[in-house]
Amino acid sequence: MKTRAHVFVNGRVQGVFFRSETKYEARKHSVKGWVRNTPDNRVEAVFEGEEENVKRLVEFCKRGPPAARVTQFDVKWEPYSGNFADFEIEY
Repeated sequence: MKTRAHVFVNGRVQGVFFRSETKYEARKHSVKGWVRNTPDNRVEAVFEGEEENVKRLVEFCKRGPPAARVTQFDVKWEPYSGNFADFEIEY
């Protein structure tokens, strides 16, 4: 079953390769969508794909890459849209 997750990650999540590592994990697990930094120093991402693979990305974002320190994590499960061709970093 395909699903969509919209996540927000707070803490030391900018300047620690969070976006590039998320992109690597997403492509490794065939997850589509995007990730970006927000002006309030969070990371925001949307993941779409098979439920098991999207859950892997959600779990990755709860901890992030080694230099990250996640202090708050929020996820909203949304209906799958199928609007993404790949996974990209948004600037």
